Formats: sequence, structure tokens, C-alpha cells
Amino acid sequence: MRSVRLLPRLLMAALTTAALLVPQGAAAAVDDTRGAGPEVVREKRLDSRLVELTLDSAALGRDAKVRLLTPDGWERRAPGDRWPVLYLLAGGHGDPEAWTQDYAVHELPELRDVLVVMPEMPVFGFYSDWWNEGAGGPPGVESFHLDEVRPLLERKYGAGARRVAAGESQGGFGAISYAARHRGLFRAVASYSGYVHPLQHPHAVKAGLDYMGMDWRALWGDPVAQRANWKAHDPYYLAERLRGTPVHLSSGDGTAGVLDPPDVEPDPHVPGLEDPEAPFPEDVVSPTEAIMGEESRALATRLAAVGAPVTTHFYAGTHSPPYWSRELRSTLPDLLRALGVRAP
Repeated sequence: MRSVRLLPRLLMAALTTAALLVPQGAAAAVDDTRGAGPEVVREKRLDSRLVELTLDSAALGRDAKVRLLTPDGWERRAPGDRWPVLYLLAGGHGDPEAWTQDYAVHELPELRDVLVVMPEMPVFGFYSDWWNEGAGGPPGVESFHLDEVRPLLERKYGAGARRVAAGESQGGFGAISYAARHRGLFRAVASYSGYVHPLQHPHAVKAGLDYMGMDWRALWGDPVAQRANWKAHDPYYLAERLRGTPVHLSSGDGTAGVLDPPDVEPDPHVPGLEDPEAPFPEDVVSPTEAIMGEESRALATRLAAVGAPVTTHFYAGTHSPPYWSRELRSTLPDLLRALGVRAP
């Protein structure tokens, strides 16, 4: 989610798309042999560098959008031309427009030599193929991104094999979880206020999905009965698989910070978000960010313990785009370095 302050808007979006959110089974491995892949229903140029693709996605069971911020020379590409790729993964709102509207990534000179991929995600899709009591069915978010979007872009749109990923909130979870579940997929990943250890706060996952009017057990099942499925998606339990991938974790602590307005208002009350056995301190105005901070710190400790390369930035602040914009710009040089791209 862009911010928990946008939850009412997210609830409206979830209700209007509820019919499309019939969950899917456990995620499949990346597979380039699944036939022709999704059909490009529409290709729309938004400006000199932004292109929006609309795909007929079997994994999602509907049309879905992917935005591309194209590098210099991309429109004159030859069939064999390839560019390094930065995947930017949106929060729980799933809106790829956030990266241009909230963060103005199209204005960053560092991205003139990189293909930036900003895929859509169903509202609160959690970058997973949904479990749905083991029955399968859309939304297969992980399959959409990795089995449909990625091969398509590499076949037809100049995407190369050098990849990094970064994401906000649920997108931070997506970047880290994808990297761990598919070793070698990304050369480096970054999470900004990510849900990076869901089993540390399963009540928060339940509360968020309940708030959106969605069946929380449809995601990964019950955290006790289907604990193995939760662990199979939780980066904390996949830490050893990240030993070869540089990981950056950043998060606030839920208190008001330097990028919050002086009159910052507390997050709206989401029933069940706060653990009654471990209430938040009185100065926490963003419970969501307090949870993200705890999860990010726990994952950082775990990664260091298993010898995985991890860097961190923890600060006072809330669950909001100004912090994620700052963190994106701060980590971009390292992400580009992992791609072998020299920043201007």
C-alpha cells in the first residue's frame, strides 16, 4: 500500500475487483516453456519514454497493465538489443502509476540506460500465487510477473538478463521473496518498509485483508495449519537462499519523523492490526510502519547470521511515500552498480 492512510481508497478498489480475486495455488518456478505467453492487447505510448502494455493474463484471469520506462535508444532497438532491467514493485494498492506520480522516476537521469519495469498487481495481491484451499485459480501474481511478464519483455521489448528489483511495502516483500524463491533472478534487491517476515505478524496480514473485505486464508492458508506454505513465501525462512544476493532493508519505526508534517495524523484504526499482547508505544502514529520496522530488523539479523550480504537504514518515520522516495534515491546507485551501469 502507498500508505495505510490510503486504506479507505484501497477498500473501494478491492470491492470493485473482488470478483477477480479468486485465489491461486502455490507459486510455480519461473518457466519459459509455457507456450506463446500472454497476448499484448494494447501498447500505448504515454510520453517520449513511458510505454504502457495491456496484457491478456491467464495467471490473473483478466487484462493487466505493465508500465515501461524505456532507456535512450530503445525505440530504435534491433532484434538483439538488450538493456539491464530495474523492476519496481508497487505496494498493496498494486498501481504501477505510483512510481511516476509519487516518485517521479521518469525524471531521474540515472535511469537513462536502464529499462524500468513497473508491473500491476491485484489489490493486496502479496506477490503470490494464491492458495485458495489448494484449489488454484487467479490471481496468480507471481506467475503473472515471472512466467508471463518477464519472458515477454525479454522476447519482444529489449529486457536483458541483468536484473535488480526494489519495492515499497508489499512490493518490498515481493522483491525479497521473489529473489529468495528464484535464486539468481536478481543481482540485488531493496525493500522499503516491506512486509518481509509475515509469520512474525500473521495477525497483521489477517487484519489488512479483513479490512479490505477479502478472505485472508485464501492467500497462504492458515498460519498454523498451512505453516509450510507461509514459510515457503516468508523471506526470513528463506534467508540462506539469499547468500549470493545483496539485500537492502529500510524502514521507519512508526513514530513521526523528519518527512512527516508537523500535524501528522495517526493511521486509521484497523481492527486486529495491533497485537494485544504487545501493544505499540504511545508515540507510534503509524502502527503499520512499526510492524514493518520490526520485520525488517528481524530479517536483517537473520540474513547477517547466515552470511547473506545485507545493508540497512532504520529511522524514525511513518508508512508513507516521502520516505520511500528518499530510500529509492539513496539505494539507486548500488542497484545500478549491481547491473553494471555507471550512474551519471
